[in-house]
Amino acid sequence: MTKLGLMLNEAKTSVKDARRESFDFLGYTFGPHRYRKDGHWYLGASPSKTSVQRVKAKVGDLLVSGNKEPWPQVCRRLNRLLLGRSAYFGYGTRMPAYRAVDNHVCDRVRAFLRKRHKVQGRGTTRFSDDRVFGEFGVLRLRRVHLGPPPCASR
Repeated sequence: MTKLGLMLNEAKTSVKDARRESFDFLGYTFGPHRYRKDGHWYLGASPSKTSVQRVKAKVGDLLVSGNKEPWPQVCRRLNRLLLGRSAYFGYGTRMPAYRAVDNHVCDRVRAFLRKRHKVQGRGTTRFSDDRVFGEFGVLRLRRVHLGPPPCASR
């Protein structure tokens, strides 16, 4: 490493036993995870809490009340951000992170549209989850994870 002019950062470098303790690397948390349904432990990877917070911050930066772009442009930028993140975090246990991001996106979109249309209250009736992710065209990460819903009419 010295030939390349690289040095280890003593504060960030450590040796971990991945069977017992988790560690963050490149936006993922590696280590023991608990399976939600029956509680058994397994070694896995999931998006780290800091990377989920960064996605939420970027969504919040995009959906500020000072943004005067037309809704189709705002929605396109938001969907591009969400699709890029879902492509990067396509490995490991991602459903809890996707659920957290979806809930945050829905809240921010609802607040953004409520202020833009001067709607009183929280706007949950006019801008429901189904309308935000359906009619308004916002990408739901849980659908990217699971795929389209099964067709019941077949």
